[in-house]
Amino acid sequence: MLNFNTPPLKNTTAEPVWKVLIYDRFGQDIISPLLSVKELRDMGITLHLLLHSDRDPIPDVPAIYFVMPTEENIDRICQDLRNQLYESYYLNFISAISRSKLEDIASAALAANAVNQVTKVFDQYLNFITLEDDMFVLCNQNKEQISYHAINKPDIMDTDMEVIMDTIVDSLFCFFVTLGAVPIIRCPRGNAAEMVAVKLDKKLRENLRDARNSLFTGDTMGAGQFSFQRPLFVLADRNLDLATPLHHTWTYQALIHDVLDFHLNRVTLEESLGSEAGARPKKKTKKSYDLTAADQFWQKHKGSPFPEVAESVQEELDKYRAQEDEVKRLKSIMGLEGEDEGAISMLSDNTAKLTSAVSSLPELLEKKRLIDLHTNVATAVLDHIKSRKLDVYFEYEEKLMSKSTLDKSLLDIITDPDAGTPEDKMRLFLIFYITAQQPPSEGDLEQYKKALIDAGCDLSPLNYIKQWKAFTKMATTPANYGNSGVKPMGLFSRVMNTGSQFVMEGVKNLVLKQHNLPVTRILDNLMDMKSNPETDDYRYFDPKMLRGKYQNLVDYTKAKQGKRVMYGCSELFSAAQFMKQLSQLGQK
Repeated sequence: MLNFNTPPLKNTTAEPVWKVLIYDRFGQDIISPLLSVKELRDMGITLHLLLHSDRDPIPDVPAIYFVMPTEENIDRICQDLRNQLYESYYLNFISAISRSKLEDIASAALAANAVNQVTKVFDQYLNFITLEDDMFVLCNQNKEQISYHAINKPDIMDTDMEVIMDTIVDSLFCFFVTLGAVPIIRCPRGNAAEMVAVKLDKKLRENLRDARNSLFTGDTMGAGQFSFQRPLFVLADRNLDLATPLHHTWTYQALIHDVLDFHLNRVTLEESLGSEAGARPKKKTKKSYDLTAADQFWQKHKGSPFPEVAESVQEELDKYRAQEDEVKRLKSIMGLEGEDEGAISMLSDNTAKLTSAVSSLPELLEKKRLIDLHTNVATAVLDHIKSRKLDVYFEYEEKLMSKSTLDKSLLDIITDPDAGTPEDKMRLFLIFYITAQQPPSEGDLEQYKKALIDAGCDLSPLNYIKQWKAFTKMATTPANYGNSGVKPMGLFSRVMNTGSQFVMEGVKNLVLKQHNLPVTRILDNLMDMKSNPETDDYRYFDPKMLRGKYQNLVDYTKAKQGKRVMYGCSELFSAAQFMKQLSQLGQK
């Protein structure tokens, strides 16, 4: 798309054609986790601007638009044509544009005498946000419209529900067009997941029926790009497992998402600027860091238990300090002692050919940038762990979820003024309530409620969870969370030494044991075609079969080795955001 909808030529030395990129907020959210400003510049994007901002005409430059086909976006594109802003227009719609809107653009182009300037119009089918190679989320801009709260509120109208389902189906359809594969769909009966499955099956069928225009045939697929057999698509409803999103976590990425402001792969920290002694208190500034696939430390450790991460950051730091003198030496060779590191990393490769000094310096500085980034982020996470006793919460919740013996009473944690925020206490109590075989007696519940109120908790989420538990059939068989999940290890070796960045005193060194959460177990049953009461009742859709006849998944190879699991969700919320929704539901 950024190469005017033609495959870019590999290894060409030719300069890219300079162009501007115009996107709306949806387009911005899709592009920002995928491409950095530098990568855009390497593709010839000199300017990237929001569609609804004041833009000056640049009459001799082509413009690539990447926007949703909404009424107001189309109006604005027509206005751009009338104002003759650019030399030519490549219009890419995130989701398919309707015929009537296409005609609006055509008549505006005619009126503006700009028909020749509108070079290409494409439906991109990209209405979802890819966060990682195997992880996507449906949207970010209007996520409250398809949130858990939106789907589960008691007064929802059928017409609103239809709109929510259609929005979700549009994004999932785009996902499969991009994947280039028609899935086999499995889902439980009688909830939102089933409604989505029925609509998605229908939309895929309609597209396959019209062979000439089908998005799943012919060379549009980019042959060999995705050469696996047909994917199994398991659709689940969040109500299947409400405990996991509330659970305090212990691995690096999950902790960042839980305790920091982490959004579309970017984490924002408040950092204090140092101040002179006796001067006014420190000023807080916000600083953002991108956690990307190119960051090897992140790729290696995002799933590691936090103590291991702290140790690894410390190791990297020690390694870098050993190289620090080398950096000073290289800087002085290049006469760059006082230079800002940003300026050095911008040195282009032509000068890099001059000396090896130049080629190794940017690499070392990039290493240092990543170490600083993880030092800051891990320190911020550690502050939360220590000030809120998150290790205690994590360990206790794991025991609740795996039905192990508890070493202390729940009331002790709720009434401990040093253990966590009111929200932490409420999350813990909800997990206890959700996973309990028998709900607590009225008398016990009153005692818990009093303790929670005394601790400053808002009880609205509990009101909702009580109704939810009474209403779901799950009440008969609470979700099974596998067997015990944590074992404490000895104290941290490396991090406990005095020279460490991370003061881990008092924090438990907990390691994870493998155990499967409900969604993982369901996937496992369906992938291996195991018979299990949990999934035997799941519906089966095959959009390629003329009738919905159940066909044995013969081509489903048994071996797990070659399997790739992708995970997507309609919205990616942190526990705090989920609590907010539960609280709104509880106030209804």
